[in-house]
Amino acid sequence: MANIKQAKKRVQINEAKAARNKSHKTALKTALKKAQNAGAADRNELVQAAIKKVDQAAARGLIHKNNAARKKSALTKLLQA
Repeated sequence: MANIKQAKKRVQINEAKAARNKSHKTALKTALKKAQNAGAADRNELVQAAIKKVDQAAARGLIHKNNAARKKSALTKLLQA
């Protein structure tokens, strides 16, 4: 455990950031699963929501921009099929 006040604060900040990142990543995975398992009626709305989540995750730095592009491409193919 850190002894210096600033080091203790950094530990707390890093834990908070890790929890926030995990929450956002979980929400992204949930949106992707909902879009993939959606019926024909709801698919368009859920795919658009998932694409938005992917863009937000890429902007936050949770996933790489190429990973985001690959996920969006797969969602678009799913929508076309």
